[in-house]
Amino acid sequence: MKSFTSLEFELIDRTGTIWLNRPDKHNAMTAEMIGEIIDCFQEVNDMTEVRVVLLRGRGPSFCAGADLNYMKGIAAFGFEENYQDSLQLARCFNAIYTCTKPTVAVVHGAAIGGANGLLSACDFVYCADDTKFAFAEVKLGIVPATISPYVIKRIGEYGARDLMITGRRFLGKEAEYFRLVNKSVAVEELDNTVNATIKSLMTSGPEAMAACKKLIYAIANELCMDTVMDHTARLIAELRASREGQEGMASFLEKRPPSWTQ
Repeated sequence: MKSFTSLEFELIDRTGTIWLNRPDKHNAMTAEMIGEIIDCFQEVNDMTEVRVVLLRGRGPSFCAGADLNYMKGIAAFGFEENYQDSLQLARCFNAIYTCTKPTVAVVHGAAIGGANGLLSACDFVYCADDTKFAFAEVKLGIVPATISPYVIKRIGEYGARDLMITGRRFLGKEAEYFRLVNKSVAVEELDNTVNATIKSLMTSGPEAMAACKKLIYAIANELCMDTVMDHTARLIAELRASREGQEGMASFLEKRPPSWTQ
């Protein structure tokens, strides 16, 4: 893994943690950070030693949204510059959403604006009860456009109407109510909650989890019902015959742990 300016990558016990690393700025996003997130997730896809990916923030907040100096710069852009900048931001969220490894966002302090795109693109999201959330874009006369595909997948149309149109602030338990996060817990329980999910994920076949993510993506985004039956039948047939599928079924029948748990 190459070194980054705005991020830090840490690998411990087959869990790769991508730290947003601008703690003095509450990890507010810059153009540089956005590009580094894309690069980091692309590298993680090819790291066989990484089984699970965590996305966290150093310092007092997960992410406070866009950096003020970054916002000053893009405010002076014309349409084409704004379009290219926004397209890069869209690529950032998609790089997280299409990561081949299970992804877990661990959220504390604050998640404002675009931070909600980062967490919504992850497979699992856990937050501390006192985390402050907001879709603040409407307060600036704009909309949460590039994050909306991932947020709306999580919270649905009318949840999005409530939170995005008002731009109001809310805390962790309400984020859980809207399903923006999987679970909101007391801050002292956050790491234990995350570790329990990691432990569960480590018992699943890494190739099977990657295939499952690809399957869910295809069903949710690409395939119409006319092709779903054939696609799913072919996929399970391929996986049953695969090395990992054979090992998983054999270990079950032989009442022993599969090789990937060792």
